[in-house]
Amino acid sequence: MYTYFEMNLDWQTTDMKVVVPILCALIFFVTYWFAAQSEKIKTSFNNKYAFDQASAKHIFFTKVFGFLAMGIAPTIVCLLLIDGLTLADLGLTFYSETAFFTFIWTAGLCALVVPVAMFSAKKPKNLLNYPQIRAKNWTKEIYYKNLLGWALYLFGYEMLFRGVLFMPLIEPLGIWPAIAINVALYSATHIPKGLDETIGAAPLGLVLCLLTYASGTIWIAVIVHIAMAWTNSLTALKHHPEIHYRPNGK
Repeated sequence: MYTYFEMNLDWQTTDMKVVVPILCALIFFVTYWFAAQSEKIKTSFNNKYAFDQASAKHIFFTKVFGFLAMGIAPTIVCLLLIDGLTLADLGLTFYSETAFFTFIWTAGLCALVVPVAMFSAKKPKNLLNYPQIRAKNWTKEIYYKNLLGWALYLFGYEMLFRGVLFMPLIEPLGIWPAIAINVALYSATHIPKGLDETIGAAPLGLVLCLLTYASGTIWIAVIVHIAMAWTNSLTALKHHPEIHYRPNGK
């Protein structure tokens, strides 16, 4: 007869606030990731449009899908399954008392990260992947789709990581365990982008979690992340030797 240690599988009242957000982060991020990397989806755009339009439409699709899969879907699931949870509990609110704090830190971080992003975006290693839309000739439509796509995607991204996967975990686990889980998973999502981004995501994730906690909202993280992405994308567009911005399509 084999023996085993007795397991206590009693469900605690606070478990829902931990289990649901973590499972949502796993399920919905994986859903987004494999859809974004799907060669079948990419081929469907390539079969319908010329290369430049196909690239622009495909990347824009992945950004919108990311917004829905990582932002809207897990938020709805959490609101439905976690009793008493509100949008404010996920950082999707506005507090007048922390408005000035939010403004100062948003402006300060943007002033810090934008120049760094501009410098890094010029490097050949970065130009291998950015701008993500690989159209050779960017029109105004592609230019603004790129900006809108990044904004939607990163709003959804921060709804997941600084909202769903952070705010509800603070009460049942405590601030530092919540930050540790968040930073670990946030950094892990950057592994496909290389060692530099994976390592860099850890301190950035820590700072964004602390600021989200202090402000009670996700807006600092959203705006700073969008500023970084726009800077990187547009700087890469300017310096890429094979990609050009032609606002009139000529």
